Amino acid sequence: MKALLRKIFAPILNVFESGTDPYAYKPLNRKVLIVLGVLFSVLDVAVVAISKRGGVAPSDYLIPVVVFGVVALVALVVGCLGNERAVSKIWGSR
Repeated sequence: MKALLRKIFAPILNVFESGTDPYAYKPLNRKVLIVLGVLFSVLDVAVVAISKRGGVAPSDYLIPVVVFGVVALVALVVGCLGNERAVSKIWGSR
């Protein structure tokens, strides 16, 4: 299953897993990245829920929803499926 998901999300993973630079990986970084992805997912859903309840037009909250959704997706994909280099590259540790 993980191999199939890695194939599906290869365009995202290839960006962060490429390179030959040295990196410093800490297991805590992966956990924090996953928590960050979950928090941005919750924020994304909250923006949609609050905006729908308030009667706001979808075009008014489209940008925050897209930005929070993309950040959540990238964080969760790299955190759950990425290798050590990808996680380190997200945090910028070398």
